[in-house]
Amino acid sequence: MGAGWVAGVTRARALRTRCLRAEGIRKVAASPTLEDALRYLAATPYRHDVTSGATPAEAQRAVSATLLWHLRVLAGWQPATGADAIRALAAGFEISNTEHHLRALTAEPRQPGMERLHPPPYRLGALAIAWTRLARTRTPSELRTALSASVWGDPGSDSPAAVATGMRVSAAIRLATAVPDAARWAAARLTLLLGREVFVVGRRMPDVSARRAARLLGPRAVGAGSYADFRQALPATARWLLDDIDDEADLWRAEARWWDAVDGDGRELLRQSAFGPRPVVGAVALLSADAWRTRGALEMAARGGGLGDWPAEVLSAPG
Repeated sequence: MGAGWVAGVTRARALRTRCLRAEGIRKVAASPTLEDALRYLAATPYRHDVTSGATPAEAQRAVSATLLWHLRVLAGWQPATGADAIRALAAGFEISNTEHHLRALTAEPRQPGMERLHPPPYRLGALAIAWTRLARTRTPSELRTALSASVWGDPGSDSPAAVATGMRVSAAIRLATAVPDAARWAAARLTLLLGREVFVVGRRMPDVSARRAARLLGPRAVGAGSYADFRQALPATARWLLDDIDDEADLWRAEARWWDAVDGDGRELLRQSAFGPRPVVGAVALLSADAWRTRGALEMAARGGGLGDWPAEVLSAPG
């Protein structure tokens, strides 16, 4: 491997210190108030965007913004292949920007406090996929057209639900293709999305998104008429996510299981001695899982602190 990978992997391994880890996450979750949690975070790697007086949603978004900052820095140290992998792994930030943009396009005239409902977009920098074009759109129809002309593809409708689903399906397909080490995560995440949309919300996926989803999950799973049939038809790359989850009402458990797998796989990838994309993908996985758990810990603090109801997957997370 070239010097670019040496620098990129070295930086990836160094970023492991930017994780709060299990002990810190427990302290945040046990904080008696959100303000106490924010004061604690102000002395941690998440201090970049955390501010006193934030609402729970603003604090969680600040944690996500810090994660994005670390990913942008990491991408800047990578050769082209590494930067492309990080861009695919970070696609959720552009999806979030687009969702907020679409809500703003369809919102009533601005009222006091609306800025909290429509926060400023994440600053994507070189991790943007098509955000510059999407941000310039002024109607839902224009947004759909811009998506259709980009690698995101046509979501099948300009409704918020169709756009959100379509972009997530597209992101999963792109991740599985561009980052082979993340293919298992992509298939399982798509499984969770489809299971929630169809069997919990009861919303039919647009045909164009269903056809894309079938590329990872197979047509039998995508076309299943019941949750039981859906589970049975899933490929091995995704079936593990729903082991012992016999009812769609319990799909919420799969979210923590997915992040636990991402964290575990990420640690294994980061341990590898080779200079190449695997340790970089592993670092992104660790940083992302840590941020997810920290956001959850902030929610606990906002509710008065304590660990009694905290998911076992988080409490048992490696330090």
